[in-house]
Amino acid sequence: MSHDPSSDGGRTHPHLLAHSPLDNVAVAVVEGLSAGTAAFGVITENNSTFEVAVRHDIPIGHKVALTDLKAGDTAVKYGQDIGKVIQPVAKGEHVHVHNVKTKRW
Repeated sequence: MSHDPSSDGGRTHPHLLAHSPLDNVAVAVVEGLSAGTAAFGVITENNSTFEVAVRHDIPIGHKVALTDLKAGDTAVKYGQDIGKVIQPVAKGEHVHVHNVKTKRW
């Protein structure tokens, strides 16, 4: 992926990746993403960038909320429904099995 570092304050490696502008969660792509980090993210579909203040330590491969989510909302990744939010999740918080469940069963 070609990236102009001048457009993101000199950062060239994202902390987070989202796939679609429709996504309301993004995936941590670095080890040791700590609470309090102003995480730099890239939306791969259009190469746009975003920033989110991470509120929890996020393990690599786990998700971060990009917006405030309330119980009953749909978590969206890849522009697709990946599950139902079962408890409120604030922007920047860890999204995982404790607060999102599959709708398959």
